[in-house]
Amino acid sequence: MKRALIIALVVALIGAFFAFDLDRYLTLEALKQGQHDFAALNAQSPWQVAGVFFVLYVVATALSLPGAVILTLAAGALFGLLEGTVLVSFASSIGATLAFLASRFVLRDAVQSRFGDKLKAINDGIARDGALYLFTLRLVPIFPFFLINLLLGLTPMKTRTFYWVSQVGMLAGTLVFVNAGTQLAALQSLSDILSPGLLLSFVLLGVFPMIAKKITTWLQRRRVYAKWNRPEKFDRNLIVIGGGAAGLVSAYIAAAVKAKVTLIETHKMGGDCLNYGCVPSKALIKSAKLANLIRHGEHYGLNAGAPEFSFRKVMARVHQVISEVAPHDSAERYTSLGVEVLNGYARITDPWTVEIKLNDGTTQKLTTRSIVIATGARPFVPPLPGLDEVGYVTSDTLWSTFAELDAAPKRLVVLGGGPIGCELAQSFARLGSTVMQIEMGARILVREDEEISELARASLTADGVEVLTDHKAVRCEKDGEHKYIVVEHDGQARRIEFDALIAAVGRSARLKGFGLEELGIPVQRTVTTNDYLETLYPNIFAAGDVAGPYQFTHTAAHQAWYAAVNALFGDFKRFKVDYSVIPWATFIEPEVARVGLNEQEARERGIPYEVVKFNNEELDRAIADGTAHGFVKVLTVPGKDKILGVTIVGEHGGDLLAEFVLAMKHGLGLNKILGTIHTYPTLAEANKYAAGEWKRAHAPQRVLAWLAHFHTWRRG
Repeated sequence: MKRALIIALVVALIGAFFAFDLDRYLTLEALKQGQHDFAALNAQSPWQVAGVFFVLYVVATALSLPGAVILTLAAGALFGLLEGTVLVSFASSIGATLAFLASRFVLRDAVQSRFGDKLKAINDGIARDGALYLFTLRLVPIFPFFLINLLLGLTPMKTRTFYWVSQVGMLAGTLVFVNAGTQLAALQSLSDILSPGLLLSFVLLGVFPMIAKKITTWLQRRRVYAKWNRPEKFDRNLIVIGGGAAGLVSAYIAAAVKAKVTLIETHKMGGDCLNYGCVPSKALIKSAKLANLIRHGEHYGLNAGAPEFSFRKVMARVHQVISEVAPHDSAERYTSLGVEVLNGYARITDPWTVEIKLNDGTTQKLTTRSIVIATGARPFVPPLPGLDEVGYVTSDTLWSTFAELDAAPKRLVVLGGGPIGCELAQSFARLGSTVMQIEMGARILVREDEEISELARASLTADGVEVLTDHKAVRCEKDGEHKYIVVEHDGQARRIEFDALIAAVGRSARLKGFGLEELGIPVQRTVTTNDYLETLYPNIFAAGDVAGPYQFTHTAAHQAWYAAVNALFGDFKRFKVDYSVIPWATFIEPEVARVGLNEQEARERGIPYEVVKFNNEELDRAIADGTAHGFVKVLTVPGKDKILGVTIVGEHGGDLLAEFVLAMKHGLGLNKILGTIHTYPTLAEANKYAAGEWKRAHAPQRVLAWLAHFHTWRRG
């Protein structure tokens, strides 16, 4: 109702303005003809005339009426340069702010809810540099000010910022036009004011904020580096600290463009993914899956049986897989690519110097133009009383600890209901452990839609995992050789005996011991960086798990490109890291893979969406393979085939997701996927059929009805 009243009032006032032909008074001729009468009136009642003029100017600006230039000239003619400038400056800023607020109140919510995803980049830019953008636009009068008022009302810009920037930004133009008004008798047309030379001056004024920003950035950098002595020359172009995914890619890129680069790794090349995470866990998952297939051989017309295996050999195969992949990330390979690889502990002593305590006991200092911090993350161990006493393993240490076991732990507790906890719980259950998975939250895989969490829980339960959600671990206890964990649920305590415990409740960035504290580089849960992955010091970058916000190997490699390129070429061109299309997968069975939004995220962010789903029960290849479970679920913009997000649950879901990642990255909609030939019979056809479901739901029913009549007519 309030919005309707405001709209009605604005329409009525604008209508009255034109209905009563009031615009005839806002011309240069009318102003010149009435100049003497206005001057006489002003001499008799200066305060009243100034007040009425001020209100009229505010109303004209707030309603975006034509004639602001004439009113500004009138201010100069009636009140002189000083008083006219003060009146116009405040009246125009107040009127513009009223227009800004009206636009915000009437239109912003509707526009943001409908086009929120498209406006995200604009909103982020306004939040970051909105004052600079507005100041630049206010200095250049070739941009219609009324459009600026209305459009910025649709953004998150603060009203206070809009007002004071408008007040300051319009001052230069106001002075020019008010001064011209003092010379009204000499003006023959408005073109006398807006001459090419004057317009060029305004353009130069518009460029000034950009130059000022460059100068400000330079001064900020100068202040940051003030207490440090910059070397006259450097030993390296780039030093990379950490030999995981982010560090390896950063070093590789630097070497590829012929920069002199040193990579420093404390322990094992390849980082967590090769040695403790992605590679060993997938090797274990494969062995566990084969064991499960043997148990269910009757599904394939074979005799079902209990799988016979040595757990020690399973773990030996895991380490064999690591050793086969290791050469890809080895010091020898990267040395051959032109990277200097040093084994030791790195510590940044100043923004350009890294001290390395080498593993052979010697110390080396190197200067460098830029540094990339890629130190990764380690498993987070919860502060659970008694945990150290009973003993535990993490996703890092279980590979060595369990390698000497002849059988999988008989009774295994897995703390954590995230992807790592779910993968390990299912795998060890399939390899013979009695697994108890404990999750403090209401469900496992909490970042996924609720239906997917329930599907994952059902799958783990079918494999023998007892999933305890809403259970808080309170403490661990030891009674002789017996180990227990005490959990609390609905106010009731429960004591669970176990033989081994895996802590899989998340990972924390490695931040200590690298000199970040001494340099004053801000850290929270990760190293604080800007959009270019720069830290407090613009020549020191962070990438991978230590930088966040994602802890995936593929995002670490993605960030590494930006960190390396900005480190080497940032003085000429910098690139903002792009997180717009980030895929991930949880490798339980069935696999859960996702890119973009899911339903719960879309609802939380207020983004409108439609859902189409194709169930794999209808997919020929899935039926033939005995994997006819799961689905492809696609979120789209309402009424359009633009993809907002995709979740795939099923066999090889992580592989099938790639087609949608490519489509989202390059702006391809479901119609393009539907029009692409997919080999038959393959699991990838599910993607095409999901696109077909969208097409069917958006079939033009009126056209189809007309075609039915047309074909009836054709049959005679």
